[in-house]
Amino acid sequence: MILEELKHAVSLRVREWAKDQPELAAGAGKELPFTQPPAHVPADLSFPWPLQAAKLLKRKPLDVAGDLAKAFGALEGVEPPQPSPPGFVNFRLTSSALSRNLARISREPATYGANARVRARSILIEFVSANPTGPLHLASGRAATLGDSLVRVLRRIGHKVGAEYYINDAGGRAEILGQSLKARHEQARGKDVQVPEGGYQGEYLKDMAADLPAEAAGWKPVEFGKWAMNRLIAQHKEDMASFGAGFDRWFLESELHDAKAVEQTLAWLKERKMAYEKDGATWLGTSGVEGADDDKDRVLVKSDGKPTYFLADIAYHKNKFDRGWGELIDILGADHHGYVPRMKAAVAAMGKPPEAFHAIVHQLVHLFKGQEAVKMSKRAGEFVTLRELVADVGRDACRFFFAQRTPNAHMNFDLELAKKRSNENPVFYVQYVHARICSIFREAQKADLAPPDVRETEALGQLLTQPEERALLVKLAWFPDALAACESALSPHPLPTYLLELAGLYHPFYEKCRVVDSSNKDLSRARLALCRGVKEVIAEGLELLGVSAPELM
Repeated sequence: MILEELKHAVSLRVREWAKDQPELAAGAGKELPFTQPPAHVPADLSFPWPLQAAKLLKRKPLDVAGDLAKAFGALEGVEPPQPSPPGFVNFRLTSSALSRNLARISREPATYGANARVRARSILIEFVSANPTGPLHLASGRAATLGDSLVRVLRRIGHKVGAEYYINDAGGRAEILGQSLKARHEQARGKDVQVPEGGYQGEYLKDMAADLPAEAAGWKPVEFGKWAMNRLIAQHKEDMASFGAGFDRWFLESELHDAKAVEQTLAWLKERKMAYEKDGATWLGTSGVEGADDDKDRVLVKSDGKPTYFLADIAYHKNKFDRGWGELIDILGADHHGYVPRMKAAVAAMGKPPEAFHAIVHQLVHLFKGQEAVKMSKRAGEFVTLRELVADVGRDACRFFFAQRTPNAHMNFDLELAKKRSNENPVFYVQYVHARICSIFREAQKADLAPPDVRETEALGQLLTQPEERALLVKLAWFPDALAACESALSPHPLPTYLLELAGLYHPFYEKCRVVDSSNKDLSRARLALCRGVKEVIAEGLELLGVSAPELM
């Protein structure tokens, strides 16, 4: 990838230039900063490191930038580097390098964005993991988008990534769910009973009660609970499949209990002197453990002898590490802020480094119709389900809209905007460019014009000299950096931003540069190659977001 190669070459030259200057040696050995210059700057890549180096050298930043520009000398695929105020070195890619990159995209679009120099990591991402006591709601959709898109992006970059859904099917939840469903079942049979205090009040239990088999009349609450959980887990799987979120494993908490993993984990912690007894309970002791940032010790086994959910969670995370995963990422709902320091402390108690565990807490989703807030479900339930939202606006809009926001920001989801078939709707705006290019190819086929093959693309690509053409070529070169930004932020939001910018650059190109022109076949075929590159990058970017790339709209 052209920018990755350039950054690597620049980094090598910087280290060579700094090796005889002890003030710079440490900084030059670290990952160096690169930025995308603003539109008014005649450059494709900016290097602001001279600003930092100048402070250490006690020199003027522009003078340091000038020295570095000379030290870089000739770099493949780049015009002579230029120093720029206040202390940047700017790089401009050559036409041949941009053409080569365009050919690379067309040769292997499904691997474009992979980092040949990446230090491959082994990462298990657990996401959604909603309790099997009710339907999936909007927050589950946001978590599914975040987790599934991260899995796709990180795999594309070159990491080994697993996707897992954890199901809390053990403990008291099944009993309470069973009591709640039993009450709904008896209500349906005309009995005057109420859902128990602390039970599940959702309207969905009335529908489930109507589907119960005849023999349910003789069931105990635990049997109602097991039946309901199995039904809800099946619904969760259906919803995730229709949402395009894939999981390598659906892990049941009951698996841990059946394998005695919870008890074994407690014994293991005691052996490591990380658990102790106090007031008749067993506690996790993390005082003085490096990397444990919890503010107090936590109960593992209550005084009545029952294990807490926290102990089962520790057993589950230990199981993840025992399966060989090097890093764990948990994607959690907005009500789980207090969970994060607890689990960090538990991971530290396992002897793992702090970077081995990362929690992403995503914020709430609020539905709107224009300026009007939507508060209730269509079925007069307690919340709008993910299934309802997908049925209303479609999966593509859901996933693109969810992906646009950083996890730590609250989100207002505009139902009216999501259904608009106009450029106001961001997902429509991007998809329309893909569909428009497909229509151009159909028109070109009628004119007996075909895009060049990969080898020809490198030669014909150098005919693309118009500003609108070059802007697209450069933007295509930045696609791998958009993926790297997703990895750095542990969020897919840089990708829809990139796709919107790429689509925005295509519109002026379409207006000013005629693509299908039989009077100038070489230029027409070069522009078809450029359109193909844009089409393929949009399709790949949308695929990483779990969004379709339609050929007709």
